[in-house]
Amino acid sequence: MVTKMNESAPRAGKTVYGASLGILTLDTKFPRIHGDIGNAETWPFPVIYKVVEGATSDKVVRKGALGLKEDFKKAAQEVVSMGADGIGTTCGFLSLFQDDISEAAGVPVASSSLMQIPWVQSTLPPGGKVGVITISKESVTPMHLEAVGVPLDTPIVGTEGGKAFTTSVLDDGEYMNFELAREDLLDAAKELLTDYPDVKAIVLECTNMGPFSRDINLTFGLPVFDVVSYLTWFHAGLRPRRYQI
Repeated sequence: MVTKMNESAPRAGKTVYGASLGILTLDTKFPRIHGDIGNAETWPFPVIYKVVEGATSDKVVRKGALGLKEDFKKAAQEVVSMGADGIGTTCGFLSLFQDDISEAAGVPVASSSLMQIPWVQSTLPPGGKVGVITISKESVTPMHLEAVGVPLDTPIVGTEGGKAFTTSVLDDGEYMNFELAREDLLDAAKELLTDYPDVKAIVLECTNMGPFSRDINLTFGLPVFDVVSYLTWFHAGLRPRRYQI
């Protein structure tokens, strides 16, 4: 007897079918425009969001996510129970919990955009480096990098000296001047390439920087990788495309 293949999911026992990617979301209220991980219209496929209550941007970035590990582990288990086959998160600083979340969830976990760095590096010509733009350079510790295999000498600049982006996200305001935020990202990219001329590709740590990836790419002529590019690749493995054969 041949069992009919369920095209909507690779495993049974789900509550929600047809959405393989679960996204653990910080507890925020700042606006999320198209291209932001927290805007559902960003994705060309359905996703399952799970808000981790009390996990503000300030707590996760500026305060090292202290006391939040168990909350993320529980949320990961809940989103898998709902139907997720893999998990992402809405903050690159959650690299700290990569192993904890994956162990608790029992499914593949892509906790941070920073996880792209080693394989982006492998694509570059000899001598080229991957550079990082983060929402808060002063908050990045060796532990954040080591947790996901990122070399400690990776070039990094932050947007915290800018006009709008960092304060709007980390202070969780209900308004963001997106033109000023765009300028902040372009200024940070210019600083990165001026200080580190060997940088040949850029990874955006912050999951709210995606709307500005194309601006950086067009202005400086380098490939730019963000959480959307990362989780789109990740999702392609969770739900491989069906080809006509």
